[in-house]
Amino acid sequence: MTAIDRLAATIESRRTEDPDSSWTAKLLAKGPEKCAEKFGEESIEAIIEAVKGDRARLTSEAADVVFHLLVMLASRDVTLADVQAELERREGTSGLTEKAARGSANPG
Repeated sequence: MTAIDRLAATIESRRTEDPDSSWTAKLLAKGPEKCAEKFGEESIEAIIEAVKGDRARLTSEAADVVFHLLVMLASRDVTLADVQAELERREGTSGLTEKAARGSANPG
C-alpha cells in the first residue's frame, strides 16, 4: 500500500470521527462546497510556489493539494480507486486525443 493509498484510507476513516478532534472530519462535516473551497486555496498556494521556483515549498504545497483533493473527492463519495480507474482508462491515449474526445479546445 502506498502513502497515498494510506492517506485516502485515513480520510475515509475520519468521516465518522468528531469534527472537534479531526481537521479532516471538520472539513467533511462542512460539506463538499467547503472541501472544494479549501482545495482551491491550496491549489493557488501551489501555483504561487511553482511560479516562485521554490522547490521545497512547492513540494510541501503539492502535498497539501493532494490531501485536500482526496478530502474533496471523499466529500462527494469519489474514491481514489475511482480516480485510478479513470487514469488507467486514459493510459496510452494521447492527451490531445483525450481532450478532443471530451470536446475541449484546451489540450493539457
